[in-house]
Amino acid sequence: MGSLALSRADVLDQPAPSIPDEVARIAREQLAPLAAGIDDGSVYPAEVLRKFGAVGAFGNHVPHEGSADLRCAIQAMAAVGEVCGSTAFMKWCQDTLVWYAANSTNAKLAKRFGDAFSTGRVLGGTGLSNPMKSFFGIEKLKLKGRKVEGGYIVRGVLPWVSNLGPDHYFGTIFEREDEPGLVMFLADCSDPAITLTPCKPFLAMDGTGTYGVQFRDVFVPDDLILADPAGPFVKKIRAGFILLQAGMALGLIKDCISIMDEVDNPLGHINRYLPQQPVHFRDLAAELDAETMALARDPYNEEDAYWRKVIALRLRAGDASVAAAHAAMLHCGARGYLKSHRAQRRLREAYFVAIVTPATKQLRKMLAES
Repeated sequence: MGSLALSRADVLDQPAPSIPDEVARIAREQLAPLAAGIDDGSVYPAEVLRKFGAVGAFGNHVPHEGSADLRCAIQAMAAVGEVCGSTAFMKWCQDTLVWYAANSTNAKLAKRFGDAFSTGRVLGGTGLSNPMKSFFGIEKLKLKGRKVEGGYIVRGVLPWVSNLGPDHYFGTIFEREDEPGLVMFLADCSDPAITLTPCKPFLAMDGTGTYGVQFRDVFVPDDLILADPAGPFVKKIRAGFILLQAGMALGLIKDCISIMDEVDNPLGHINRYLPQQPVHFRDLAAELDAETMALARDPYNEEDAYWRKVIALRLRAGDASVAAAHAAMLHCGARGYLKSHRAQRRLREAYFVAIVTPATKQLRKMLAES
């Protein structure tokens, strides 16, 4: 009886699991069996995403008293990324949606959507791929808008927006036609004037709810305006937007190291001749993690030197993802070439980390011009 009482006391004294730990548990138990289906596009894991939200995975980076800390959000995303790169990307989409609403000066919008987005009750994504490219002279803005009473009328087409569905929201930007200016807003996918068109099959990531989005003279009420003008708002949220992506890379790299470790016993005698070994990536992952955590403490830092560090970190994370996945494939040899082996999925997901906006080439352009 005494030992039983002691056992109960010991259990009660145990600290509560952290958010990343809870996310890792859900990922192992409920996401892992879905990963192949998400990869081939037969599954969109809405319920798993909502379970992540229920344990706080989307709300920890919400600003508090004028400051924000992205570390927990990135760690939770990395825990997802160890299991499924596609879902880590969808977590990033949701995290950025929360980031937009939480930083908006539109009090009505923040009150209406803040809790719904941060708990995962309402899912959605980010439509800033085209605007982020436009800010650096790579593309022209694809959405146009004009002022009308109570809001704006918006038209145009965005070719790729992810983590969407008929009841989802996403943030994006249009260029004003009636006068100079950019406006950032929330798009409501349930609006009948918004059409979601499935994209052609991708190399990977087909279960990420990615669509082409057409705006046919959509009325965007003032209540859905995130920022007008958008320029100062984008400058405030841009470091967070990019830093959060590091979670995708950190999780993928960690699993690639695990893949190499898994084949060490049967293939170590020959794999030792390969130039890149797990120890190299453990050291690299530790460096990237330490730098990410340091930068993630201060996402509102306006110094140019900080911004350059964010860009450089994101560039290294993309390069390291591809290098780690490439090494994992070589360590696995023929067994990694099987469709049933996750090594080939990890390689395809790694290329996505390197090309998702801001892509490797854009990051190099940004560094050159900053």
